[in-house]
Amino acid sequence: MKRLRVWAPEARRVEVHLDSRTLDMAPEEGGWWAAPHDAAQPGADYSFLIDGGDPLPDPRSPWQPYGVHGPSRIVDHAAFRWTDSNFQARPLASAVVYELHTGTFSPEGTFEGAIARLDHLARLGVTHVELMPVCEFPGRRGWGYDGVDLFAPHHAYGGPAGLKRLVDACHARGLAVLLDVVYNHLGPSGNYLARYGPYFTAKHHTPWGEALNLDSPGSDEVRRFLCDNAKMWLRDYHFDGLRLDAIHSLFDQSAVHFLEQLSAEIEELSAQLGRHLVLIAESDLNDPRLVRPRECGGYGFDAQWSDDFHHALHAALTGERNGYYRGFGTLGAIAKALRHAYVYDGQYAPHRKRRFGRSTAGLPASRFLAYLQNHDQVGNRAHGERIAHLVSDGRLRAGVALLLLSPFPPMLFQGEEFAASTPFQFFTEHEEELGRAVTRGRKREFAAFGWDEASIPDPQDPATFERSKLRWEEAESGRGASLLAWYRSLIRLRRAFPSLSDARMGRVRTLVDEQRQWLRFERGPVAVACNFSRQVHRIPLDISEAALLLASDPQVRIGSKEIEIPAEAVAIVADRRETETEAWLRDEDHR
Repeated sequence: MKRLRVWAPEARRVEVHLDSRTLDMAPEEGGWWAAPHDAAQPGADYSFLIDGGDPLPDPRSPWQPYGVHGPSRIVDHAAFRWTDSNFQARPLASAVVYELHTGTFSPEGTFEGAIARLDHLARLGVTHVELMPVCEFPGRRGWGYDGVDLFAPHHAYGGPAGLKRLVDACHARGLAVLLDVVYNHLGPSGNYLARYGPYFTAKHHTPWGEALNLDSPGSDEVRRFLCDNAKMWLRDYHFDGLRLDAIHSLFDQSAVHFLEQLSAEIEELSAQLGRHLVLIAESDLNDPRLVRPRECGGYGFDAQWSDDFHHALHAALTGERNGYYRGFGTLGAIAKALRHAYVYDGQYAPHRKRRFGRSTAGLPASRFLAYLQNHDQVGNRAHGERIAHLVSDGRLRAGVALLLLSPFPPMLFQGEEFAASTPFQFFTEHEEELGRAVTRGRKREFAAFGWDEASIPDPQDPATFERSKLRWEEAESGRGASLLAWYRSLIRLRRAFPSLSDARMGRVRTLVDEQRQWLRFERGPVAVACNFSRQVHRIPLDISEAALLLASDPQVRIGSKEIEIPAEAVAIVADRRETETEAWLRDEDHR
């Protein structure tokens, strides 16, 4: 039995409408209100009424079966029978992360539908599944970043029970599960938090409006709200870690920053549960303080997304130089990203028109997730094009090799492993007036970049959502099957050589020829040679007894001190004297 409580510090009267009854709630210390002890049973629907107003969902609602405007429902978390008591997540240093969107990952677009595709991820070599946000958001379809009920798994995906079955099924296949959470803003529709108390502050502003209140009067309970939310996902849903969206829009001038408080509480929870738990952040600051230990003045996060690595790779592969790709595009930028994670670690950044970033010296590569694409970099293009839509197969395979053999934990975005032909576009299902505003805003945004406004997909059109769904048959033949084999071989190779698990960035050696457009980097006995030009090139090797492990083109030739690589191709070689080289060459499974 659950006792219903709610924080409403400025209310004069609070009631709970529970099934067919309306009960007065008693005031408690600190602005809290509580219902009678015996009022609520699991499965009961309820709403709160503030000073005689309309019924509102619980800010901590565990389930919104009727959507963001409907009543909340009580959930008994102890009722689910977990089967994962012996599961323990791999460390991030040996991780291969796979980001997916529940609604477009399977034909069903549900947690149950995702379970049917987990064996594919296990065979691919994935270790961590990262779910884009799944908390309750308006409508049945959306990216999830406009969520408003942060404690409630989305009803259209399968609700609390469906999410638990998905996490349990992942653990049964040896897959850890990470959840993307959004603490920098809430969506505009169904956001009732301000009706309860000072959850937002006019002191700071974000691109989405007023910021969450982390350092103004009343902020103690707001911070508690967010920390309790993070702990709930890890404790009650058995997630193995969280990815925090856009932490640069979390504004906090407190002596103990909210992120530091959160990392300390999650570390404590990890000890209590006896499970390894991780925190990963998206940050636009190039500030390594985020992933430095708290004892060294950092925030104690385990890792962050590495946009500089993506921008360097994307700009070199595609030739794009607009927007935040300004200042990238050289092979030297890729080489620096391989050695230091950040390309901008204190230099002048053309896109920002100022000096930007700070050195990552002393940090391991495992603190920085690398990716060739993710939901942002695909979905925030006007038409949602993937990298496979923009470059040749040769350049694509070179980019994949640079990603999967880099010193960083690699992250894949759903479908990239088989060159999915489907785009990933921005889609919503808002109420009419808000929906029209979103459509107009999206068109204006991309028109400013020079795209034809009439060609921009309408986020509100159900067809935009449908065309973003993966077509799994593409992985079974042709280009999809061939690229999938390339991904599997590179992931196997990453695990076969100890040097490719070494997180010390100082051990990465690079050589670049900007004029001839080739790059070579080495990690221990393994060298990756990429020819980005449209001509055959001979790239020098420092390996006297080189053996070819993988190549994107059968015309690759190895000489005594050089390797001949055709146009837009990549080759991976290793010193034959290394024992793992011979083991790899004898193993036919990677072919």
